[in-house]
Amino acid sequence: MPRIPGRARAGAPPHRPVIIGISGGTGSGKTTVAKQVASSLQDESVIIIHHDSYYHDRARIPRTERARLNYDHPEAFDTPLLVKHVERLLAGQPIQKPIYDFKTHTRSPRRETVKPADVILLEGILVLDDERLRRMMDIRIYVEADDDERFIRRLHRDIEVRGRTVESAIEQYLDTVKPMHLEFVAPSKRYADIIIPGGGYNEIAIDLLVTKIRDVLGVGKPR
Repeated sequence: MPRIPGRARAGAPPHRPVIIGISGGTGSGKTTVAKQVASSLQDESVIIIHHDSYYHDRARIPRTERARLNYDHPEAFDTPLLVKHVERLLAGQPIQKPIYDFKTHTRSPRRETVKPADVILLEGILVLDDERLRRMMDIRIYVEADDDERFIRRLHRDIEVRGRTVESAIEQYLDTVKPMHLEFVAPSKRYADIIIPGGGYNEIAIDLLVTKIRDVLGVGKPR
């Protein structure tokens, strides 16, 4: 896979970062794959950027109404900001990444400073749906898992991590999550270079992905 050389900057990687898009349905194991890849690339600098961090701020909407919004539609995300941030990282510049509070559906006033790295992992249900993001990716991944397993994982996460009730989590899944998966997420699989079946613990697929990333990093990279 051809690499595009970048101009070296102070504190920036001496080559254009490798950008990996990791998509898949809710609860499919996208984050697990990203973490597995990151832990396998210990000799390289790696950052994981979650599309979920770029939800639009809903602070101006009454809290009771926020929970009824559709958070699985492409327009729920501030993707233009994510695109700008990826462009800055490609240019060797740090970004101020938003911090999103899933319990209140609002952005924190704080920001997280993220510095450029050798490998940038873009993770989210809709990262392959957006053409602007796809054009910047070197490798596009779609993580597949059984629908029932994905629902159960999401249910546990929403209750234990995001403070939702069982009833609200099920209602949201049926009203917006599943329909948006069928309309936007699942169709984006056609853009994937690699499909990882079995969720985030497919060791063989992850090993092959890490090998490919190392191969791409080695092209024109000074050692």
